Amino acid sequence: MPIVRPLLTDQDFQEVMEQQIRIRIFKDNHLIDSGSLVIRFTDDTIITQSSVSSLGYHKRDACEFFEVRK
Repeated sequence: MPIVRPLLTDQDFQEVMEQQIRIRIFKDNHLIDSGSLVIRFTDDTIITQSSVSSLGYHKRDACEFFEVRK
């Protein structure tokens, strides 16, 4: 069973970015992205990459972020 952990702090995002752990992103209780890597983050935006040319920009206050480990 996978372990799901919410990502809330800068330290959480730094950890998943350094360890290249894939994340899930929810917005308005809908899954909008799954399996992306965090490549950068700021105080208000999380930038993810799901493939070579696919970048996502997600507002921290509008989305929920979760680390998923198997």
